[in-house]
Amino acid sequence: MPKPLRVAGEVDSWCTRCRLVLNHRIVSMKEGKAYQVECLTCRATHLWRAHAPGEKPAASGGGGSSRTASSAGSGPKSTRVTAAMRQEQVWEKAIAGRSVHDFKPYNVTALFKEGDLVRHKKFGDGVVTRIIDAHKVEVLFKDEPKTLAQGMT
Repeated sequence: MPKPLRVAGEVDSWCTRCRLVLNHRIVSMKEGKAYQVECLTCRATHLWRAHAPGEKPAASGGGGSSRTASSAGSGPKSTRVTAAMRQEQVWEKAIAGRSVHDFKPYNVTALFKEGDLVRHKKFGDGVVTRIIDAHKVEVLFKDEPKTLAQGMT
């Protein structure tokens, strides 16, 4: 069961600056829903958006007040488990056959390229799947993909 939303809590939201669904801190709430949020990646403050523009919202059974945004999705439990299993399989395939010595310790000052193996102190082992821009990369970890900083001085 997801945790109830609260101010200063965290929620997934479409970031208008990063142009990704990322983790955000709730700045204000309205009618039991997150209203204004701050992106934990770029620190931009904007209105909460449950999904990307043009993307259809997930069907909800009734009242919108019980709906929370989570990285697990809002579908049936079996769908979430299957998606998590697929995510883990993609991660395992990406690092298969690679040596332990191929992993670089993550550091915000380092520059990465697609396919690089990264060892993060909190998230574990991952593989760089996409270069977002000169200062951001998307890294696929066992649990979920994360957007991390790179090339910071």
